Amino acid sequence: MVYMDTKLTLKLDQEVIEKAKRFAQGQQTGLSQLIENYLLNLTREEGPAIPVSPLVKSLSGIIDLPAESDVRKGYREHLRQKYA
Repeated sequence: MVYMDTKLTLKLDQEVIEKAKRFAQGQQTGLSQLIENYLLNLTREEGPAIPVSPLVKSLSGIIDLPAESDVRKGYREHLRQKYA
């Protein structure tokens, strides 16, 4: 199987990005590699190597949107108002 690198755009808090960059530098790796390793760990068939805290488990699935809700439309409207 051949794997290709694919560009991904994320929207994150600037302070989190800066901390993650410093952490990656301390690990002598890049931020992209750090994130890729994290996602690989989360998606392992045996489950993540790092246990998920009870708080995170309790929050999983907490938002129950109506079937007719259009999340993308709501987000587009949010962006229109934010940058208007």
